[in-house]
Amino acid sequence: MNAIRIAWLDPDDDPESFPDVENALREPDGLLAAGGDLHKDRLLAAYRKGIFPWYDDGQPILWWSPDPRCILCPERLQISRRLAQYARTSSLTLHFNTAFDEVIRACAGARRSQQGTWITGEMIAAYELLHATGWAHSIEVRDDNRLVGGLYGLCIGQVFFGESMFSTADNASKFAMVGLAAQMLEHGLELIDCQVVSQHLLTIGAETMSRRDFTTTLGRLCAAAIPFNAWPDAPVSIAHALRDWRAAALH
Repeated sequence: MNAIRIAWLDPDDDPESFPDVENALREPDGLLAAGGDLHKDRLLAAYRKGIFPWYDDGQPILWWSPDPRCILCPERLQISRRLAQYARTSSLTLHFNTAFDEVIRACAGARRSQQGTWITGEMIAAYELLHATGWAHSIEVRDDNRLVGGLYGLCIGQVFFGESMFSTADNASKFAMVGLAAQMLEHGLELIDCQVVSQHLLTIGAETMSRRDFTTTLGRLCAAAIPFNAWPDAPVSIAHALRDWRAAALH
């Protein structure tokens, strides 16, 4: 059996020096390179090229660019009638960038029970730095003052690169997506990168895009590599976020 060969990145390599994503393996789908580090500049370069890190404790850093890519256009988010009815009477509230550390750790805990330990301590530290420098963001769902759901990711140019979400209350992660989609449409952001296809994502409106089309789209939407920071300062009710999303999606 032939050994799998992928590019090895040295921490001293230029942060931009990733191999062409078309060199990624077909099996496992999208594996492109290993090694390097999680320095802020390397992570930002990776996301702009359609590459993200995903690895377990005890492994070297692994870099991926799957084909096809799972994406979601914020105006195409699917809201069921039942969810909309629940949103109108829900007492839950949305908050933005008020508890990034709590959200990423809650996502890591959820993944340990579901899919392994890919949100490692090293990953948490790297994304907390991205948050501190304005690149990574969290959307939180609270029941009174208790965190019951949320999501986090990076925003570069007009793309939100979703990393993970969690929920300890019914529909909380879906409400976080509503809040994210509403804010994106209000401010002209065009695409949510969902990375890997899942049935759950498809049920809420996600679709697939070829890697080639995805990287071409990133070249357009992330050409201005600037952070996005126009998030609400005050809590937003779920009903208000849903109304904002609907109004913007129909515009």
